[in-house]
Amino acid sequence: MYEDYQKILEELKNHSHFRSLRDFTDKDEKFIYYRGKKLLNLSSNNYLNFADNSSLTREFLDYVGDKYSFGSASARLLTGTLPVYNELENLLANLYGKESALLYNSGYHANVGISSALNKKGDVIFSDKLNHASIIDGMQLSQGKFFRFPHNDIEALEKLLIRERENYNEAFIVTESVFSMDGDIADLVKIVELKKKYNCGLIIDEAHAFGVFGQKGLGVAEELNLINDIDLIVGTFGKAVGSMGAFVVGSKVLIDYLINKSRSFIFSTALPPINIAFSKWIIETQFPKTLQKRRRMLEIAKNMGSSSHIIPVIVGENKDTVDLCEVLFHNGYFTLPIRPPTVPVGTSRIRLSLTCQIEEGELDVLKEKIGESILVK
Repeated sequence: MYEDYQKILEELKNHSHFRSLRDFTDKDEKFIYYRGKKLLNLSSNNYLNFADNSSLTREFLDYVGDKYSFGSASARLLTGTLPVYNELENLLANLYGKESALLYNSGYHANVGISSALNKKGDVIFSDKLNHASIIDGMQLSQGKFFRFPHNDIEALEKLLIRERENYNEAFIVTESVFSMDGDIADLVKIVELKKKYNCGLIIDEAHAFGVFGQKGLGVAEELNLINDIDLIVGTFGKAVGSMGAFVVGSKVLIDYLINKSRSFIFSTALPPINIAFSKWIIETQFPKTLQKRRRMLEIAKNMGSSSHIIPVIVGENKDTVDLCEVLFHNGYFTLPIRPPTVPVGTSRIRLSLTCQIEEGELDVLKEKIGESILVK
């Protein structure tokens, strides 16, 4: 048995496909310390630089003192719900103007739990082909049917709806708003039109948009004034919030259904109260201060050809991508090669992820080393 696994690992190494954990010395907002160098971190989801922010951490701990514990010791449906969990859920529901909210332990827990619970036998999900692995896994665990339409292809989605919608009871369209590997944005306006036309529910994963887009930082749906047209909106705390966990907001009926049927929620020990309190504190006290920083970050990204703060540099082959990361490392940048199966074969890339403290001038050498061939697709 072990010989088979070892052969697979050797094959991965031979094709520059092997992954390993890196031993970082430290992280400090927009910088990371690795292999003896201080590097500008361009591979983080720490979009607002709240994570690894020592002054912010001290301010929060001074504020809460010893009020919250570092362990919940139980699932939410047992003894794992304290007032702070309800306070954060109420805060999120009110911000979005929705009836209810539900916390999950991660974005992966949320997407797996939502898709697998809602897509019952006789139901169907229509999913963008480049949706996150957690959405795909959730659909595969469900008892319903699912179809994947070509990425951001509204015409293909409608053809699929025309062909298949009438064959099922409940139907959901599921898409990310900002796609994590391509940095492009779903055409939510047209998707909402199709949702209404073909009587579907609509689930939007705003994991990479929450804290970045919108006046309040609620995401692309807020930016486009579409929140009321979306049945469930998923967001995470592990990216722009600099914390851990995730949430979904929607109608009371759907949230109550998830509480009773979403296995990743039911059978998981709740996140620690101190973590929940930190997420709540960040959203209440820090989000309102970020609008100008977020706009400046998106302007830098726009100047580099992207519609979001995620900028893909498509290289192609695995080895070439790994080699380019090494070149950038020696010039003061930490980047990571993104390879299949995360992205399609032949589209290995470096995913540049901007954070709000990065200055445009800090990217000059990076642009020079990459050349003039940044391909945003």
